[in-house]
Amino acid sequence: MPSKPSPKPPVANHNLLWAGVVVLLVAAGVLAYVWLKPAAAPVEPVATVPAPTPAPIQTRHIYSETADPKADIAAALVQAKRVILDFGGDWCGDCQVLDIYFHQPPNADLLAKNFILVHVWIGQIDTNLDIPEKYGVAIKKGVPALAVLAPSGKAVYAQRMGEFESMRTMQPSSVTEFLDKWKR
Repeated sequence: MPSKPSPKPPVANHNLLWAGVVVLLVAAGVLAYVWLKPAAAPVEPVATVPAPTPAPIQTRHIYSETADPKADIAAALVQAKRVILDFGGDWCGDCQVLDIYFHQPPNADLLAKNFILVHVWIGQIDTNLDIPEKYGVAIKKGVPALAVLAPSGKAVYAQRMGEFESMRTMQPSSVTEFLDKWKR
């Protein structure tokens, strides 16, 4: 009787073993590359140019804390023009805007030809309050607050409803209309 050949190991097991060895070698190579590769040159930070800082809003010194508003009003009335009394404070952004609008064309020309402007400092709405009261200006409604006096000293206009207290939202033309209305 013929003898049986000895069984051969399955080829699949032999190939699987070699596949595992190859995977291990590849993994070792990748790890060696990652760990042993030369360090990259340090990256210099890119110089950035800082954004320009906007110029701070410059407030003008409009209202004098040491002025004598009663004497200033009396001196203005002597000039035989209408007098605009501007009640406010340098701290008031709307007062600053009103002053800018007063000095822009055509308002600057209207103001110079027809009015004397007297700024009356009211502190934090706690100083010189007898003056707006005398002319019927409702200062508690907000500033800037305006009055227009005839050369006689009589108020021909007194702000009662805070008409100019939101100057930041108004246009220069609103000042032009006001000046046109109250000029002689």
